[in-house]
Amino acid sequence: MELVPGMEAQLTVTVTEAMCARVVGSGSLDVLATPMLIAFMEKAACQAIAPALGEGETSVGTRMNMDHLAPTPVGAKVTVQARLTARDRRALTFSVEASDETGCIGRGEHSRFLVQAGPFMEKAGARRTSV
Repeated sequence: MELVPGMEAQLTVTVTEAMCARVVGSGSLDVLATPMLIAFMEKAACQAIAPALGEGETSVGTRMNMDHLAPTPVGAKVTVQARLTARDRRALTFSVEASDETGCIGRGEHSRFLVQAGPFMEKAGARRTSV
């Protein structure tokens, strides 16, 4: 399968207390935390392209430009969609959107970069500092 614009994925999660801003540390309220919403958007983007990745190939997130538009309480279902909109060699751009039962809660654009997992992890390991 070729990695081409138009590939998409959708996932649905139920908001738990562990996903709340108060628990994650991004705020003081028991509503879906923005960092969790971003993680779900990244996960959907990964799922959208997973069938087209080669042996040892993966992608890493490089940018997220997202507006978190509405609060979502514990127990609500959130549906996240990601659609690959552009590819420039190894650079990928996705449109991402999330909604709960009452409407849109977030939308934006996400960038990922295709890498070979082994060499990427070697590079990451080389960044360790000696103690």
